[in-house]
Amino acid sequence: MITGLGGATIWSERIGNLLPFYRDVIGLQVGIETPDFVLFSDQTTPALAIGTHSEVHGRTAEPARHMVGLVTDDIQADTARFKAAGVRFIEEPNDQGSGFWLATFEDPEGNLIQLYQMERQARG
Repeated sequence: MITGLGGATIWSERIGNLLPFYRDVIGLQVGIETPDFVLFSDQTTPALAIGTHSEVHGRTAEPARHMVGLVTDDIQADTARFKAAGVRFIEEPNDQGSGFWLATFEDPEGNLIQLYQMERQARG
């Protein structure tokens, strides 16, 4: 029986293309790190991972095929921080209805990543 989501992995031709972005720009904490795989988590909750995969080459050809969602408690501040670091946003923070805020940006290989926040926490 499936009991929930364990995580999601973004594969790359070279993990070094993605690690500095997710660790240093986005600010995710490394839980496990090997030369070809990094798990961002304390291993008690669903987690994002990145890794090197022999079947992945260059930028993504279909960036909207899957999107990883990252939960934030301040979507406006995180958007400003990421933009200051040169991150390209595809969709500015906006209320999707029922107080669910969303913003979409690209990682260095063109994968689309989303920020999620509930309105009770959103400001601006």
